[in-house]
Amino acid sequence: MSKKNKKIIKLISTQSKHFYIKKKCNKSKILNLSLKKFDPNIRKHILYILEK
Repeated sequence: MSKKNKKIIKLISTQSKHFYIKKKCNKSKILNLSLKKFDPNIRKHILYILEK
């Protein structure tokens, strides 16, 4: 059996309660992930940060 290579992370909006769920590779050492994505509650592109 092989090991799981992906980890599920949660990206939370900085301006509303909306969130995205994504998969991240376990080998990468990214601690602070931030992406600019569309927020359907506000209808704008907003910065999403990684939940700790």
